[in-house]
Amino acid sequence: MTTELTLLAWTLVLAFVQILLFDFARTGQYGLKWNTGARDEKMPPLKPEAERLKRAQDNLFETLPLFIGFVLIAHAAGVHTSTTVLGAQLYFWGRVLYVPLYAFGVKQIRSLVWMVATLGLAMIAFAVLTA
Repeated sequence: MTTELTLLAWTLVLAFVQILLFDFARTGQYGLKWNTGARDEKMPPLKPEAERLKRAQDNLFETLPLFIGFVLIAHAAGVHTSTTVLGAQLYFWGRVLYVPLYAFGVKQIRSLVWMVATLGLAMIAFAVLTA
């Protein structure tokens, strides 16, 4: 398996972890009875930490389909270069760092890390589109 596919698999693990982190935070606030119920009742707003975990998850899910697509296209087309490897590494590690930075409310550094991850995605896209 290529480095890019391995990092794609680990990014999917990260996505699952982010789902769990948000669910644990939300259930921690609203309770197990709410979580196992029909969830029909109006609930108070989530605490800031849970809201940030949800936004971090949403943010990953905005670019994840693009990452999946470009990595799979690169693999199918046999495009496996130092650019695609570095791009996948930047995307994955940027996304990993993004979660705690967002969860703890670290603003400017979080945005810089997002830009690094997005640069990684752009590198893979560029390699695929210019192959």
